[in-house]
Amino acid sequence: MATNNSPAISITPKPEFAGILKQQERFATSDRKDTSNQINSWFDLVMVQSGIDYAPSFVIFISMFSALIFGGAAFVIQEDFLTTALSAMVGAILPLAIILSIRARRQTVMLNQMPNMVDELARAAKTGRSLDQCIHLVAHDTPSPLGDELKDCSRKMRMGLHVGDALSNLTERTGLSSMKIFTMAISVHQTTGGDLVSVLERLSRTLRDRLQFLGRLRAATAASRATAILMIAIPPLILVFFIYRDPNYFSTLMNSSWGRGATFMGIALEIIGALWVLRILQTSKRT
Repeated sequence: MATNNSPAISITPKPEFAGILKQQERFATSDRKDTSNQINSWFDLVMVQSGIDYAPSFVIFISMFSALIFGGAAFVIQEDFLTTALSAMVGAILPLAIILSIRARRQTVMLNQMPNMVDELARAAKTGRSLDQCIHLVAHDTPSPLGDELKDCSRKMRMGLHVGDALSNLTERTGLSSMKIFTMAISVHQTTGGDLVSVLERLSRTLRDRLQFLGRLRAATAASRATAILMIAIPPLILVFFIYRDPNYFSTLMNSSWGRGATFMGIALEIIGALWVLRILQTSKRT
């Protein structure tokens, strides 16, 4: 029976070794809780969970460069400042949208890899290996991207960290609720002991059942999600179409009192509806 009786390991920083390891670049700070810091924290998590090796500052530079290209092209074509501003906004958002898409695909792949990974971990535990040895073995047999995260945990354990401490950042780095279930099960087993093989086999069945449920849920709500996204996208696209078709359309609309009132009310309702729909979609898309 495995129990957690090993003393805690404390690592004291040494200034003479400060240049060996490269610190991970982050925009968020732990001593602030304002809105801007929450946005920075969200951006840091997106960069980590997407698995992209580029620094966040480089992505910001790409967004600025993309905004300059899109805005400059629109200004050359139409010579209208409103069209230029809209094009620059689209160019700035485009790299972030690509990163979000990469993160979503990466999370889907890892979610599908998890049941097989836990099965292999259970088979390795049946041979009598310790948990850290099983994780090291499975990490090298699991393909990317889940294998990369497990290899990072394996390296931490080889440096002396406890299994629970090495796995503690997996949930944050992957953004998967199923990974949180996995790390909690391992931590509870390390604390209370028990049959590791039985725990892993039940966990594998739980993850497979959860994956099947999520698949059925997404299939049942596919039409609703597509309709919601279409409802969010159509009003801005119509406005952009008329502005590009006639650069004076928006200024003419703003010259009348009813046009200003209807436009501002439509924008406010569009924002409220978009936030509401996105909240519902995010709730139904638990991974």
